Amino acid sequence: MKTKLLSDTPEEIGLAAALIRDGRLAAFPTETVYGLGADARREDAVRAIFAAKGRPADNPLIVHISDMEMLPAIASEVPETALRLAKAFWPGPLTMVLPKRDCIPAVTSGGLDTVGIRMPAHPAALQLIAKSGCPIAAPSANRSGSPSPTTAAHVMEDMDGRIDAVIDGGLCEGGVESTVICFDDADTIHILRPGLISEEDLAPYASRVYVDDAVFRQIAADAKVASPGMKYKHYAPKARMIPVDAPDFDCFAAYVRDHAEQNTFCLLFDSDPEIEGIPSMRYGDSGREQAHFLFLRFRELDAAGAGKVYVRMPKKSGADLSVHNRLMRAAGFEVITL
Repeated sequence: MKTKLLSDTPEEIGLAAALIRDGRLAAFPTETVYGLGADARREDAVRAIFAAKGRPADNPLIVHISDMEMLPAIASEVPETALRLAKAFWPGPLTMVLPKRDCIPAVTSGGLDTVGIRMPAHPAALQLIAKSGCPIAAPSANRSGSPSPTTAAHVMEDMDGRIDAVIDGGLCEGGVESTVICFDDADTIHILRPGLISEEDLAPYASRVYVDDAVFRQIAADAKVASPGMKYKHYAPKARMIPVDAPDFDCFAAYVRDHAEQNTFCLLFDSDPEIEGIPSMRYGDSGREQAHFLFLRFRELDAAGAGKVYVRMPKKSGADLSVHNRLMRAAGFEVITL
């Protein structure tokens, strides 16, 4: 298979939409990361996503829509809280897990009777969904376990020859995957995967908002999960990632100097000084900056030949939590606490 690299013009988006209608695979930009899309209703097309990525079959996919009229055709129940959240945050990086209709096959939902649904905030993504005339199931467009792609070049690096086409929409603005939530009851929001829409952002819309334990620790191998990004090691570069939870930079730097080996790198905040003798890359100071640059830096570290990377850990609140979670998953939840 030869993967076509398409531009984000209406004409070339139309070509990608024709592939989707034909049961083929096309990657496309969103405001979070690039997605690998297929018709969410076609079992054969969705199975092709899993094959192309090497993705475990029990890891559910997110279904993308382009307008609110598509929602009732996919979700059998939409609570009032979900409608309020859709009005506030869609299009945008919020996925809501809702009871699914029978048109969504079990392969799309990871065998569950629920499915994650979102409306992406990227013009190319919205055009692709609208032109294809179907809801699009789309995990991140990378080989399973590797860093999520934030450019078309990243997608080609992982998927060239494995999928039909990639729409090049430039660098993704957000940089980490969407926040995924479900509803324990009419007034409780349960965060399954953190993203740029934070617990604090969601708090005005329910009497209780809480974060799942799987965000902070590894869950059992036989556990059933309602969201991607909860169970398996994800987002990891080839280099060994070692998050260091240190009270300050000096403490972090002292630990790194004592444990540095050949091909040791650091991933630092922009405001941190250099650590003499140890090459480093920067990934921002705020949570949103760090989210934007995280996966980009992961791939750059691999290109630089990093063997071991000590990482300054962000906070566990706000948008920072999404970065904290991705770092923990990339490291297999092994963290140095000083």
